[in-house]
Amino acid sequence: MERTGIIVISITVAIHLFVAACTYVEKIRDGKQAFQYEQYSEAIPLLKKEYSKSKTRLERGKIAYLLAESHQRNNQPSEAIDWYKIAYDNQYGSDALKKYAFALKQSERYEEAIQSFQELGIEIGSPYEYRREIKSCESALTWKKEKNPRYEVESLSLNSRWSDYAPSLFKDQLVFTSDRGTATGEESYKRTGNAFSDIFIADLSSNRVDAFAPNLNTPSNEGSAVFNSNYSEVYFSRCTGGKRGDIYCQLVSSTWDGNGWSAPQPLPFLKEGVNYGHSTITKDGKTLYFECNDPDGWGGIDIWMVERTVEGWSTPQLLGRSINTEGNERFPFIDSDTLYFSSDYHEGMGGLDIFKSYKLNGKWTPAQNLKTPINSGGDDFGYIIDYATVQNATEIEYLGYFSSSRNTGEGQDDIYKFVKKIPPPKPIPTDKDSLPPTTTIAAKMYLDIFVLEKIFEAANDPTSRVLGRKPLEGAKLQIAAGKNKPINHTTGVEGLFALLLEENTDYRFLVSKEGYLTTASAFSTKEIARDPNVSEQRFVLEIVLEKIYKDQEIVLENIYYDYDKWDIREDAKPTLDKLAADLKLNPQIRIELGSHTDCRGNNNYNYLLSQRRAQAAVDYLVANTVNGERLVAVGHGENLLRVDCICAQCTEEEHQMNRRTTFKIID
Repeated sequence: MERTGIIVISITVAIHLFVAACTYVEKIRDGKQAFQYEQYSEAIPLLKKEYSKSKTRLERGKIAYLLAESHQRNNQPSEAIDWYKIAYDNQYGSDALKKYAFALKQSERYEEAIQSFQELGIEIGSPYEYRREIKSCESALTWKKEKNPRYEVESLSLNSRWSDYAPSLFKDQLVFTSDRGTATGEESYKRTGNAFSDIFIADLSSNRVDAFAPNLNTPSNEGSAVFNSNYSEVYFSRCTGGKRGDIYCQLVSSTWDGNGWSAPQPLPFLKEGVNYGHSTITKDGKTLYFECNDPDGWGGIDIWMVERTVEGWSTPQLLGRSINTEGNERFPFIDSDTLYFSSDYHEGMGGLDIFKSYKLNGKWTPAQNLKTPINSGGDDFGYIIDYATVQNATEIEYLGYFSSSRNTGEGQDDIYKFVKKIPPPKPIPTDKDSLPPTTTIAAKMYLDIFVLEKIFEAANDPTSRVLGRKPLEGAKLQIAAGKNKPINHTTGVEGLFALLLEENTDYRFLVSKEGYLTTASAFSTKEIARDPNVSEQRFVLEIVLEKIYKDQEIVLENIYYDYDKWDIREDAKPTLDKLAADLKLNPQIRIELGSHTDCRGNNNYNYLLSQRRAQAAVDYLVANTVNGERLVAVGHGENLLRVDCICAQCTEEEHQMNRRTTFKIID
């Protein structure tokens, strides 16, 4: 399933906005290579042939898993479910069971999903890990049984067998994104087999669909167009990519000069190496909300805002924890003081669900799920409201549109229209004595703090895969609220401490246990509004302690270097900044920073290059006030390969796994 904007390969296939604009031209040898190059439509038939010829259960399990992933990423959950089950039955392991459970949830087979999540928790040794998913499945079952007569939902007849999504209003017409066959360009996008996406406009009275503007659509991917209140500005995503599909997605804008749209220009606040997607602008044109995967966010894709001043656009600000989570928050739509958005982390029914939050005294209230019939087990996103069409209606409050991958549509993603009716008036009591007493809800906010440790596939081997997390008993938790004196708590068997929160307060946490690295975390209620209509609001903070493994290499994720260079790139700095912070919290340890190359190139040259890269990381940490006597730089060249493959036959993924930066505690 492709949607122009940020690419997120989630459990339920949320590959939504950012896509590569160029195809990779190379002869595909087999299904595995097609999958590696993200050419899923080509991978599926090749993998099916290879599966039919496979001779061992282990081989069948590996091929079945790739088939399941290919179907899932092409928004074919029913086929994916079958292949995940086949993969698990053929010894692929817990990853197949995990994907199987999430695919069942996306298909609204909630009872089966609950059972699979329970089995998965037992298999990895931690029922904790999937408690959220089980709870959300139970909630979804309840929501499906609830009837909401105020809403009517129908699929638009303009939908095609391709992906149609991200609706927005342009005067009395509907603008949307689609990869239908009439999109600009001759090439097909091999990831899906469809065209590259364009911006289209539809006349809702006749259902005529045309390309929106010739100079806005290109052979690259464009989409998620939104307009200011007088339709003189348009903001949208444009994505281009290198031959390997490297993704470069920008948020661009264009203005109407009376005769046509100007050449789109990137917005000035964009950061290099960050992908930007769907946006929305306030009625006064002064505030723009947008999504991006900036590493300074809360995790995954987050929603940010930027103000327009007389000097231009201000520095973007990250929205708070009422909105953003460790997951992905997408497709914002601002309606006066209410923000609608989609999330795959807040409690939902499957993939992306649509939520709303409103401003109260300048702060955002906790997100509320719109439930059925707006949300479903599929991906639901791109929600907008149209007040103008029904401004004189007596029974309709408003109507609107949203996108969904639910299984009742015509194509991969479809656009749905909804109508929200005005509720009937409540009867007025004739006897004042019969009026109910006035009550005030004393809303409370709690933070559930979980202290956890990682579960490794191979016990006591931190280089093996992480299967999940489990509660850590006996950890010391120090809590400081504002300027108050810290309080201390020791975690029990569930690793949990429930903290009653105060408004407008910054909280700091320091967590330690013998044999583990001390770590710090924080939470703030300064941007969270206490919703008077909700008696209890709960938030979750997970703090993972790293067990100390002496002389064991730990890979530092997201530390990459440009070819033949050793400079610390911008995208590597957040990881090194975190390492610097951890070292300051643990002054008793001394570490070795190691750098490894892949097998390609001259061994002596690789050794020298890796030594310079390791030293560059040490120098960066020293510049961040870490004592240099606690750091040792070692270049290993190509001597300690993580994946011992035949060099000429190694995949790019295997080369990348070998091309790594590590640290290990030596004292």
